[in-house]
Amino acid sequence: MKNYDTVIFDLDGTLLNTLEDLTDSVNYAMDKYGFHTHTIDEVRRFVGNGLKKLMERALPSDVTEEQFQAVFTDFCAHYGENCAKKTCPYAGIPELLDQLNAQGMKLAIVSNKGDFAVQQLRDLYFKGNTELSLEDIYNEVFSLEKEQVEVMKKDLVEKFKKAGDTFQEAEEEERQFL
Repeated sequence: MKNYDTVIFDLDGTLLNTLEDLTDSVNYAMDKYGFHTHTIDEVRRFVGNGLKKLMERALPSDVTEEQFQAVFTDFCAHYGENCAKKTCPYAGIPELLDQLNAQGMKLAIVSNKGDFAVQQLRDLYFKGNTELSLEDIYNEVFSLEKEQVEVMKKDLVEKFKKAGDTFQEAEEEERQFL
């Protein structure tokens, strides 16, 4: 049996229940621009492929690119300020992370959510447990040279694409807010 020293978790829907804060921020932006707001069940069906795709699904199909960018920018600003109002870890998650940490496991979070929210939520709920960023995973866990890191990133993005996630889009969204 292989011995592992690192565990990588998805954030939303695995470690944290973020749906209420996402719904509140979606509805804030929708209402601000006069669009129909959504129930939590509707937003639940919109999530899973990053923040940009969430807002694409929430908005009517006939919005202009300019309208989309305005709504998306306000959604991100609101969510950045309010992403931890109702968000909470699922039952047993803090204890699980403490146990893994006590066993000397390296813990990391990967998410297709914008990094501005991931870092804030990580620091609030998991500081001391999850020390590695995605860049750390590429560089430290795999201990690769720079050229190998770039190949690994491309391979990982392709795997996420095949799985239906829009990891690359999430990375691009993240760069907008750095």
